Formats: sequence, C-alpha cells, structure tokens
Amino acid sequence: MTPTTPPMDVRTTGKRNVLISGASIAGPALAYWLHRSGWAVTVVEKAGAPRTGGYPIDIRGTAIEVVRRMGILPRLREAHIDSRRCTFLDADGREVTSVSPSAVAGSVEGQDLEVRRGDLAALLHGLVRDDVEFLFDDSIDTLDGVDTPDQHGEYGHGVDVTFRSGRRRTFDLVVGADGMHSHTRELVFGPEEQFHRHLGYCFALFTLPNTFGLSRELVLWNTPGRAAALYAVGGDDELHAFLTFHRPKPPFDVLRDPDAQRELVATTFAGAGWKVPDIVDALRDADDLFFDTAGQIRMPHWSRGRVALVGDAAYAPSFLTGQGSSLALVGAYTLAHALATHRDHSAAFAAHERGTRPFVAMNQALVGEGTATLFPTTARALERRDAMLRDLVTLPSPPARPAHSALTLPEFGR
Repeated sequence: MTPTTPPMDVRTTGKRNVLISGASIAGPALAYWLHRSGWAVTVVEKAGAPRTGGYPIDIRGTAIEVVRRMGILPRLREAHIDSRRCTFLDADGREVTSVSPSAVAGSVEGQDLEVRRGDLAALLHGLVRDDVEFLFDDSIDTLDGVDTPDQHGEYGHGVDVTFRSGRRRTFDLVVGADGMHSHTRELVFGPEEQFHRHLGYCFALFTLPNTFGLSRELVLWNTPGRAAALYAVGGDDELHAFLTFHRPKPPFDVLRDPDAQRELVATTFAGAGWKVPDIVDALRDADDLFFDTAGQIRMPHWSRGRVALVGDAAYAPSFLTGQGSSLALVGAYTLAHALATHRDHSAAFAAHERGTRPFVAMNQALVGEGTATLFPTTARALERRDAMLRDLVTLPSPPARPAHSALTLPEFGR
C-alpha cells in the first residue's frame, strides 16, 4: 500500500499552503520548518515510498546546528559510520598510505557526521509524516500561474498544479527540492544545460558483496584520471563501490541508458590493476547502479514568481565537495526562516538568497573543473596528492574548511 497522509483542507483552515517536490533531504527538512511556522505542507515524491540505502553522506559545520535544532542530532550520532581508516593504493594495488578519514574530508572529528543517506532520509520523514501530506508515486506534470498576471494586470493568488496522476491542486507556493536534475527547475526556468557546470568527471555507484574482508574503512585505488573505491560502512556483508573517471565533456548520450553506462565504465577501466576487474564485473550485474556526471548547478536566481528551488535543484555543489547534504539542510532552514519572517513571498525569496548565496558560493568553490584533489588527472598531480597524504600521517590534522561553518543561522522563533 502506498504510504500517504490524508489531504488537508487548507482553504478552510486559512493556512498558507506549499507544495514541495522531492522527499529526500531538502524536501522533508523544509517541510519540518514550514509546518513549524504554520504552513500546510504537501510533499510529492515520484518514488513509491521513502528511499532507503544510498551512499554515505556527510553532515558538517553549520548543518550540524540545523539537525541539533531539529532534535535529531543524538540519533544521527548513533548512526554515525565512524570509519577507522582510508587507505590509498597505487596502480598495482600497493599501499601508498593510510590516513584518518576526517583528515581527508576536512571534517572535525567528534563533531561532524557521516551517515547512510537512507538513515538521514528516514529520520527526516519520521519527523514530519504525521503533520505533512505525502503524495508518493506521483510528480508534477504542469505548473500554471507561476508569475503570469491576470486580465487586470494583477498576479494570481496561487500556482495551479497538475500532477502526473491527473489530480489537480492549487498552492500558494511551490518549492522544487527534486535534486540536481530537477524537473521543477526545467518547468519554470528551462533546460538544465544552461545552469549545469560540468567538473570533468563521471562516476558510478553500486553495492556488491563484501568478499574483500573490509570493515569500517575505505580503500581507494588511483591512476591518473581513474579511481576505484570500496567502502565498508558497517556490517561485513555488503560494500559500496565507487568508480570515477575524468571526462572533459559530459556524456549526455549515456545518462539515460544503463547498458551504455556499464559499457562506458568497463571500457574506461579496461586493463586496470588491483581488484578493479572484479569491481567492473560486479557492476555488470548490479541492480542499484547510479551513474552521473560530477557537476554543479549555478543559477542567477533561485526563484521565479511563486516557485523557488532549494538544495541540489538550486545549487548542487557536486559530490566532489562532500557538501551536498549539508547545503540542503542549511538551505531548507534558511528558506523556511525567510518565509516565516516575510509575509510576502517575493521579499522572503530575496532575503533568503541574500543571506544564503555567499555560503553556497564558498562551498561550491571547494572544487574547480578537473581539479578534484583526490582524483588527479595527471601523473604529476597524482604524485603531489600522494605526498600530501603522506604528510597527513606525520603532521597534525588540518583544520576544518572554513566554508563548512561560514554561515551563522538565524534563530527560528516558536
């Protein structure tokens, strides 16, 4: 049975109502704060239920304060993966060095968190499932009245939404929290290509049986322009596999073709050493393959009329920064705060951008095109990276990156 919440008659309650597209991280977090400030919230999600599993994600800096204010920090600390080491291998599978995962990530040991994406999503859904209407197995089909004036030259009082299921509803506001390849963004702002900044890499994620004897650790093999990683996050029965490679131009022709993705990865890693042939063989049979390009979303504005974007839909920083989930949590908080502070949505959206955009820019700037520190594209750059990693063993851990904590959250009144 599809999980859902009975619809709320917002027109009779007098509450302002909002539709949020996306039930991963930014969407439920925004739903929590908007409900708290008196909004009637509906969340639509194309999946049939809250998504489980997923690669481990980081919660750092300012985002730690967000989850603390939500009351879920203790449970996230319980779910913290607490990896013991990160081992780097050369082309032949020989150990280059083994270092603390926090030193590599630039996180603060004992404060910042790494959890399974599904664990965070489940906690967020649990916070709001009794207070928010969820429409699973559905999505937005069309949006009307976003910013079109009526016959008297005045702007409408809501957005008319037609869903893929055929149902029709009107909402005061619509927020796209539907990821880097946001359908909401495409409907309102146009094709993704005009906002997508390719960073020069592709990657494939999937799970495979743990036949390598790994436990609470990451092992990363590198040659110039190619990397393969195995990550054991808890139990010894399953591993997360990660394959990434340099690609100057995004391969748009394979993004919707899993067979072509598998073939591209296999061709790219042909002749690789260590356990890479076994990993590629497992990729061919994986039923949870996720393939994408490493890129950022950069937009001149995050809103238009009565529609706004949050999280990866508005400002994806790419997995290379490790800040996607943290930006989603912080952006959801600051957007909800702006809407609680300004009755007029236009003023709220503008205030949100003024306050949050510098923080987003700092975090997006953590990586440049083709310059990801952990995934060098030349032999010389790989030598420099390995030397830097060896220094981490003998030198004190570097301080946390200032960008992670560069925003002080405003207080959310009760």
